[in-house]
Amino acid sequence: MKGLEGKVAIVTGGGQGIGRALVLRLAAEGCKVAIFDLSPEAGEETAKLAGDAVVKTWKVDVSDYDAVQAAVAAVEDDLGPVWALVNNAGWDKPQPFIVTDPAFWDKVIAINLKGNLNTHFAVAGRMAQRGGGRIINIASDAARVGTANEAVYSACKGGLISFTKSIARELARKGVLANCVCPGPTNTPMMASVVGEGPEAEKWKDAMVRGIPLKRIGEPEDYAGMVALLASDDGAFITGQAISISGGLTML
Repeated sequence: MKGLEGKVAIVTGGGQGIGRALVLRLAAEGCKVAIFDLSPEAGEETAKLAGDAVVKTWKVDVSDYDAVQAAVAAVEDDLGPVWALVNNAGWDKPQPFIVTDPAFWDKVIAINLKGNLNTHFAVAGRMAQRGGGRIINIASDAARVGTANEAVYSACKGGLISFTKSIARELARKGVLANCVCPGPTNTPMMASVVGEGPEAEKWKDAMVRGIPLKRIGEPEDYAGMVALLASDDGAFITGQAISISGGLTML
């Protein structure tokens, strides 16, 4: 991709799963990457996989406004001005909405929606002052079609898409572009923890695959190319979009 060499990127939740794949691709494109993750050990493991690339980890809870502000300032002091913000951190525990409680709602909202507001607020103003930057939010196809047993998560991701479109309009004249990437079902540690193992888990996966035209679930690497494109000069005329990458599961 054009224009990424030497640029600074922040990837939240970059210690594993989709986030790790995004970190490794941006590092391979020449970015200096800052990982924000609750697990510095996972972040360091990702950094090792990046070889000689500049990849550093900050332990950050994205739902903590003050922690996010401090971490962004530290990244800019250490690596330089942030060019790309990739909001990937997320969490959910699929279950019927009617058996959940307000404490669960608050946790899902704090991580999946408020956490993104915190990172945007910390970074977008800096980008606008400098006259350029890229924001890529990892939403979900759950936001576009709704997903059973993920009502609050789907609401957060839907809100993130709407927020992204609004920010894209606000910041376009400042040279800051904002887009969403919407993954479909993906083979990640979080999915494994939800689905579990054994015959029932395999039946669930098989049923999911039958609904995907490309006949497989996603892998973390399937999203890395699009994120790199949106962060690069090749994506300089794309903003306010929600791009589905789901093997054809959703065609909207």
